[in-house]
Amino acid sequence: MDWKKLLSAKRWGYEHREIKNEDMARSEFQRDYDRLIFSSPFRRLQNKTQVFPLPGSVFVHNRLTHSLEVASVGRSLGRIFYTKYKEDYPEVDREFPYLQEIGNIVSSACLAHDLGNPAFGHSGEAAISFYFSNGDGLRYQNEVSEQEWHDLLHFEGNANALRILTHQFNGKESGGFGLTYSTLAAIVKYPCAAIDGNKKGLGLHRKKYGYFQPEKTSFVKVAEALGMMNDADLPDVYKRHPLVYLVEAADDICYNIIDIEDAHRLSILSYQEVEELLIPLTQDTQIEKRLEAIRDLDSKVSLLRAKAISTLIQQCSTVFFEKEKVILNGKFESSLIDHINPQLREVMERIEKISIAKIYNAQSVVQIEVAGYKVMSGLLEEFVPAYIHNTSAYDKKLVALIPNQYKYPENTTYDKIRSVLDFVSSMTDLYAVELFRKIKGISFPSLD
Repeated sequence: MDWKKLLSAKRWGYEHREIKNEDMARSEFQRDYDRLIFSSPFRRLQNKTQVFPLPGSVFVHNRLTHSLEVASVGRSLGRIFYTKYKEDYPEVDREFPYLQEIGNIVSSACLAHDLGNPAFGHSGEAAISFYFSNGDGLRYQNEVSEQEWHDLLHFEGNANALRILTHQFNGKESGGFGLTYSTLAAIVKYPCAAIDGNKKGLGLHRKKYGYFQPEKTSFVKVAEALGMMNDADLPDVYKRHPLVYLVEAADDICYNIIDIEDAHRLSILSYQEVEELLIPLTQDTQIEKRLEAIRDLDSKVSLLRAKAISTLIQQCSTVFFEKEKVILNGKFESSLIDHINPQLREVMERIEKISIAKIYNAQSVVQIEVAGYKVMSGLLEEFVPAYIHNTSAYDKKLVALIPNQYKYPENTTYDKIRSVLDFVSSMTDLYAVELFRKIKGISFPSLD
């Protein structure tokens, strides 16, 4: 693959327009960032679970704050790569004029990386999938194609993000968000369809995929325009756009370290446990002396978090720079964080084990996952058959609750199911719970 083709300011839905940036304040890729920041789907992330239930008196991260932090880390990763590249190739700006924009492209993609995730974190995805694999949705298997059925069996937030950004929803302007091709490609972590997600050539990301069937043509159009490589044995599977590795690294760095910080705030981990986990990542010989001068425990943890993230940024950007040729040749099939200094990688593996044992299985986390299953499954049980059949008075009442933007003229069973999934997956945690309680008769709507 070639940076000249991989970095493009061509905009989705506006391909016919000549690219001439007359905005004195922003580059084309900074405009992508701003479009995402001011969008409704991005704002809704403030009420979607990251790991822990939405906060009461103690603040923990939600999907929005997580995405903002990932974007900050992603910008640094991209900028460091460009700086190192320019040191070796001083004429880079003349040969690859958009390479200096890599930080902005990665940052924009990081903002959007969780845009398609439903309420209740990963349990929301699992609940949607379970409805079709083991629940009432199983009855629709013979009414959709094999490719479409695989979409439904494994709901994928990453694929949903691409749909949100490119699909023309009812009543909305064509072109979706009108993002640049490079930003769109940098979002797609798993560049294949659901049916191909468990085939060889996808490295560690089996059963993951990057687009739903309605967006296949859209993705292929972007991939071919940017010169992304096909897998030699699987023509419908593409090699990742190189910037995906930086987006993934930013996400890996943030959730591994930030979950530790949140766990301390919620007294799931003691300060001593946090210190033992993070000090090895700081790579600072003066860190213990600095910590001694701080009395507030939250401030101590913040310092450790900042130093650990800084170390990981430097490590992952170095790996990306060193592996650039391998990545461009489509031969790199693991994450950047897997290739950092072995001692630091060992620390990250220890953090992962502790996180699974103490954080992701904490009582409050498990409770929100169980609740998410019940709520999401309950909503699908009501809305999917009502929208597919829409014959009884009750069906029509439920369909009336679905916003018009999610209703399309298509009449196939898959299209109708996709409409409901667009609606349900867009919900915040609080809205999903409230609607579930009302349509199940657990609570009643008020007039205020």
